[in-house]
Amino acid sequence: MATAASSPDVHKEHLTSNSYEIEDLKHHDDPNAPSAPAEQAVSSPKRGLTTSLSFISRLRRPEGKGDQHPLDWGRPGELSEEEVKVFVDFRKIVETRGEDFRDTIYSFGEEEGEPFALCRWLRARKFNLDEVVKMVEEATECRADAKKNDFYPDPKETLGVEPYIYVSQYPQLYSGVDKNGCPVFISKPGILNVSGISCITKLNGILKFHWHAMMHDFSGRLKAQKKADPHNFTRFECITILDLDGLSSSAVTKLALRIVQEQSQIDSLCFPETLSRMVIINAPRIFSVTWKLIKGWLDPRTISKVDLISSRSSWEKRLKELIDEDQLPSDYGGKAEDTRTTMMKDAPSGIKRLFTKQFSFRTHESTVVELNPNETMEVVVFTRSVAGATFSIEDAEKKKGVFAQKVLVKHTGGQSLEEDLPTRVLIGKDLQGPCKIKIKADSLGSRFSSEDFLVVGIIA
Repeated sequence: MATAASSPDVHKEHLTSNSYEIEDLKHHDDPNAPSAPAEQAVSSPKRGLTTSLSFISRLRRPEGKGDQHPLDWGRPGELSEEEVKVFVDFRKIVETRGEDFRDTIYSFGEEEGEPFALCRWLRARKFNLDEVVKMVEEATECRADAKKNDFYPDPKETLGVEPYIYVSQYPQLYSGVDKNGCPVFISKPGILNVSGISCITKLNGILKFHWHAMMHDFSGRLKAQKKADPHNFTRFECITILDLDGLSSSAVTKLALRIVQEQSQIDSLCFPETLSRMVIINAPRIFSVTWKLIKGWLDPRTISKVDLISSRSSWEKRLKELIDEDQLPSDYGGKAEDTRTTMMKDAPSGIKRLFTKQFSFRTHESTVVELNPNETMEVVVFTRSVAGATFSIEDAEKKKGVFAQKVLVKHTGGQSLEEDLPTRVLIGKDLQGPCKIKIKADSLGSRFSSEDFLVVGIIA
């Protein structure tokens, strides 16, 4: 993989995005130099064209500056003469097109700043103006339905299940920021439970939730970081840790690949150049095959931002080069809270932990959950099984008897994984610890077909 030769934490712009003229797009300020006088910064309006020579001159990369870092190419202050001309032409087009076209470009709001937003789109198509305009038009069409629905502000309504239950099956979260202020996104596809996902939500809901995650969660984090550090934070990007621990051939299903592919296509088209870095860790041998597939969905320049590291000592060292220890989760070698704690933050107040167990059986199956003193639990079962099963809950040590007996759990809704939500049944509540709770199920289907159920214990 192509990686940066220089220190990864020095590629910051040091100019205010809202006090830019084209001059600002041509070079990076020396971080050790004093700030420019306030009277030299002319406020750039949100609308209307400013084409002063000062603005234009600051777009380009100064002569004699030395070798350009690969990840600085195409950014404000690093443009060639030809790229400056394309920027100016694109800027004119943006100002003459409709609101939808402009909103697509400023997907994260005006806070990003004109030079940075426009250059982000230009980099995505290597400053080929016709291709950039075509891309924005396609992205505008792609996001039209989601925009009509305000990009699905209620994640529970979108998924049909509480987000903290969803992420227990598809672990993804933001945790801290890197040394450039970019949000750190952690994804754990190695423990993605595709069967569990199928039991709790619909594919259409997953894709809508991705719009929510980008336009409400990620966008909100970028705006908050901009507000906290308006002068230095100019890159509306994130760094991704892709943790493949636990990934097996059985996990790489057609549905799993489809989910990843469709989310990647949305990001590549509608949120271009928002990946600062990706560090792939704990990669098994099988991933070399999967990586070839995934690379086909990604832009070549995006691929150049990726580090693929299997050794823990090596990836911990790399992550600490990119992320300060107080921003890096403890389970990844840092000093911040661990990711399991972070993933439960969306749960209602009072919920301490979550127990989940996938039941895939032909006749019967059981599991035991241990409750600590002062803990209570309710048990919910999700399924798409039309044959169904009966569930019982009892004290595994035979001290407290039976809590629930032969509760029917059977899917009665539509059969489309795309559009129809599964069935959800509460089979027990107010189960008091300390004790060991046994949950068992007996299938009502054929011995020759396996039925899938997701058992969720919500522990308060």
